[in-house]
Amino acid sequence: MGAGKRREGDEAPVTAALFRTAGEKLQALRRFLPLLRELVVRDIKVRYRHSALGLVWTVLNPLLMMAVITIVFSTLFRQNIPNFPIYYLSGSLIFAFNSESTTTALSSIYSNASLIKKVYIPKYLFPLSNVLSGLVNLGFSLIAMFIVMLLTGAPFHATLLLLPVPIFYTFLFSAGLGILLSAVTVFFRDIAHFYSVFILAWTYFTPIFYPVDILPDAVTKLMQFNPMYHLVAYMRSLVLYGAVPRLAENLLCLCMGLLMLALGLFVFYKTQDKFVLYV
Repeated sequence: MGAGKRREGDEAPVTAALFRTAGEKLQALRRFLPLLRELVVRDIKVRYRHSALGLVWTVLNPLLMMAVITIVFSTLFRQNIPNFPIYYLSGSLIFAFNSESTTTALSSIYSNASLIKKVYIPKYLFPLSNVLSGLVNLGFSLIAMFIVMLLTGAPFHATLLLLPVPIFYTFLFSAGLGILLSAVTVFFRDIAHFYSVFILAWTYFTPIFYPVDILPDAVTKLMQFNPMYHLVAYMRSLVLYGAVPRLAENLLCLCMGLLMLALGLFVFYKTQDKFVLYV
């Protein structure tokens, strides 16, 4: 009984310590929010530094890509997908957000080595700022999709108001993956080269410009393990079909995002003290 009481008594300090640690980290994040905002602005400025049109490219680029893909797949390959431009954009924009933000986050630690060595800054702010700048780009890119919807006469379903939901799920997943890659790449720089090939394969393994029903059953079953397949499908449900995904699909997307974020933060915090030895 005495031992049992001691164990029960020990739980309270441990729980209190966990809450205290979590509270301290949240306070630290609030303290560095102005710096995070500055890093996001810097990322956007650097991306369009030598561009005459600047942020306008976030609208023009998806429009031009959509035109090329539509000509190739609707005309040459004769893919009969209703309203193919919107089908393509609703999938490509959410996928591009993930691929571009994680690609830039990947090198965020060693590319800021001089700053990390000079002053104390929570290191996770660097990959997080890359993902947030990608989120800003996605916001501008959605303008391109709405323009095409107007031009093609696509219906504006009420479910468009729920677009922040799949974007939030994708943000969680991309932030976790970006933080994970930024930590691992410090020790293994070749990952940067491998990831570009991986993204290309991931693009073709995600039904962005083709319908999933043309795939063999075995590949369709395998597709269920592709996180971006579910996020793209969620986006299309809202944009194209005016349907709200079921609770099970929402839980799946949320859990994928939270698990990736937890994994990324775990690896990052386990390795961050060694960054200065490798950058």
